[in-house]
Amino acid sequence: MNKRFNFEDTVFILNVRIRMIRDFLKLDTDSSLFYSQTMSDLEFISSIMDKLMEKFLENMKFLDREAESDNLLDTEWQFSQILNEVSNSSSTFPPNIYTQMLPIISKLRKDSALRQKQIEASYVPTEHSMAEPVVSNAELNGLLGSA
Repeated sequence: MNKRFNFEDTVFILNVRIRMIRDFLKLDTDSSLFYSQTMSDLEFISSIMDKLMEKFLENMKFLDREAESDNLLDTEWQFSQILNEVSNSSSTFPPNIYTQMLPIISKLRKDSALRQKQIEASYVPTEHSMAEPVVSNAELNGLLGSA
């Protein structure tokens, strides 16, 4: 397995999968043909988000941590929106027919909310996390010849 974990590409793929489900919900299809796969896709997205969170929380020194946290929060928001759309009473999968769906969606919502809280708790605004400059102003002026 690739040792380097590419956040941007992984988040992109998750967002594409979420859009695919959203597009599917707009189509007039036999929902029973797609129910199992859609639930599997939602669980897959959640499991990958868990892995992203684990990697995100492990490495507090991401070069662009603020952007990564924004991307993760946006993907979590998109995910929570698709969970709402799937479980909506006018959805392709009406909860009164697909009763086994409600506990799955409930667990996925809880997991998503927990991840959102973890992202927000680990978020450190850039101005608070900036380290001391590597080169002092005096050194910089000396290097640039403007002493």
